[in-house]
Amino acid sequence: MGGLAQEEMDNPTFRSDTVLSDVHLHCPSKSHLMVRLNAVGQPGQNPVFLSYFKLLWSTEDLASGKHVREITTGREHQCRSDELCDKDSSNIKIEGELNSEGVEALLDDDGDLEVVRRPRSASAVQAEDLLRDIVCPVILMKGKEDAFEDEEQECTCSDVVKIEHTMATPLEDVGKQVWRAAFLLADYILFQRDTFRCCSVLELGGGTGITSVIMGTVAKRVYCTDVGEDLLTMCEQNVALNKHLMEPGGGEIKVKELDWLKDEFCTDPEAPYSWSEEEIADLLDHCSVIMAADVFYDDDLTDALFRTLYRITHNLRNSCTVYLALEKRLNFTLRHMDVTCEAYTHFRNTLNDLENLQDGKMKYTVEPIKLDFCQFLVYERIEQLELWKVMAEHLT
Repeated sequence: MGGLAQEEMDNPTFRSDTVLSDVHLHCPSKSHLMVRLNAVGQPGQNPVFLSYFKLLWSTEDLASGKHVREITTGREHQCRSDELCDKDSSNIKIEGELNSEGVEALLDDDGDLEVVRRPRSASAVQAEDLLRDIVCPVILMKGKEDAFEDEEQECTCSDVVKIEHTMATPLEDVGKQVWRAAFLLADYILFQRDTFRCCSVLELGGGTGITSVIMGTVAKRVYCTDVGEDLLTMCEQNVALNKHLMEPGGGEIKVKELDWLKDEFCTDPEAPYSWSEEEIADLLDHCSVIMAADVFYDDDLTDALFRTLYRITHNLRNSCTVYLALEKRLNFTLRHMDVTCEAYTHFRNTLNDLENLQDGKMKYTVEPIKLDFCQFLVYERIEQLELWKVMAEHLT
């Protein structure tokens, strides 16, 4: 690692309005390899990173319907997806003799008792066993184009998702970071891939595009939307970086602008990432899934998203299912003199209002999704993560 890059990582500078995703804090520091992206990160701008996120099942396996993949972790396991999701203790093998009460008694070198605690779930066991599979952010240095090409050749495979992103931004640029709820929604997509196969999908607030990329491995077409030309350019670049993942299933991703604060699609042909009339018609005629991940952090934007959600679902030809993933973030406020989740509370209240809506046109049924499905990406699935399913049905 170059001295400049090392100095930047050892001495990070954050402004008072800086927001930092902690996705990469789960990675062992010994695995960190960071090089600045060529020609990005000019003075006054946040450096852009390239991260390789390892899939525990390759997209080729998923496309072909395979459920078994051999994973080596110092010893070899034969991992079957249904076993990963099974929480029965019989699926967790522990070597050693059990005492008469069924509790394993192990002594260390000094004769002290070692207590073996049962993991929370089999998926947690896999996540810990597969830490070696974590692929951490890379920052490409100027003059290192050849090294970048080597990395490209090495990681153009069916079990690595490549994402350009930033590591810390002002609040208005949080879409350029990778957030944990996006991984949760990506896990669910891969777990329920038959549900999403050949669907037409709309993502609201797609950010870096990682969830749309995963959806693109199983769906027929994904409209990945957000606002801001620089963010959409980054998202489009990430789609291009991962075309090899979508090829087996023939999926397509279209990056488009969709501003929740506006009532209409942007159709100006001079504007980048605008919609054609054909694309709008295709979305309204065929979309059956809408999704959003980690976009509920500002009350005004939450209100705008739900207004957009209502407008689009009302205009769709068919009923659709909405998936909302988020992380409940705790903050201490002077107003309450306590730890609160104001943004989350507002989200839940707005979600309840949507479910209780009685306009004679739409019916929304809301239910939480249990997070007991297996992980396909290695990240820390903390208890603050939530996933909600909303069924939007036409009444007339």
